[in-house]
Amino acid sequence: MPHTPKHVLLAGATGLTGEHLLDRILSVPAVSRVIAPSRRALTEHPHLVNPVGELAQLLPTLSGKLDTAFCCLGTTIRAAGSQEAFRAVDYDLVLAVAQRAREMGARHFLVISALGADAQSRVFYNRVKGELEQGVRALAFPSLTIARPSLLEGDRSEVRPGEILGAKLAFLVPGRWKPVHVRQVARALVQAAADERVGEHVLENVELRRFAR
Repeated sequence: MPHTPKHVLLAGATGLTGEHLLDRILSVPAVSRVIAPSRRALTEHPHLVNPVGELAQLLPTLSGKLDTAFCCLGTTIRAAGSQEAFRAVDYDLVLAVAQRAREMGARHFLVISALGADAQSRVFYNRVKGELEQGVRALAFPSLTIARPSLLEGDRSEVRPGEILGAKLAFLVPGRWKPVHVRQVARALVQAAADERVGEHVLENVELRRFAR
């Protein structure tokens, strides 16, 4: 990140990718404040502001100037319980985070989407991700980074059978579809935040997998 004080928002800090990302952001000397709202309290840090509660209710209460905002929110249809509940998280809540970040002055928004995101897709999951990307673009951030990982590898407290099977069969999967570790995604996002290139930039799965774990 540039050698100036940085004010960061991180949504999804208790998730698999978010935990790694939070550690990396807090280790950057130039970062002076990280706002990380979460349902449960995070480990205290002198540069961490951690409002605790439901994110949708916390968003309007957040205050202060932002430079950069990261969003690692995401669920599965199985975990959410229905397509409607999935969309409420992966579209509505993520877009609400983006809107609040824009209101707080963030110049750069970095969001995790998914490989195959396409607003015209017949696959519900991919269509929602594609619609989300469209919604975030409409907010006109000076810099927008979209990460499109395949299956995410990492130590989960939540068991996802599909992802376990996918990891076991990874050797059979073409390169662009191979699983990517959450540490690689976190590294890529931190690097993208440091670059802060103007315009929209998409980190496809192949590019994410080039980063060291």
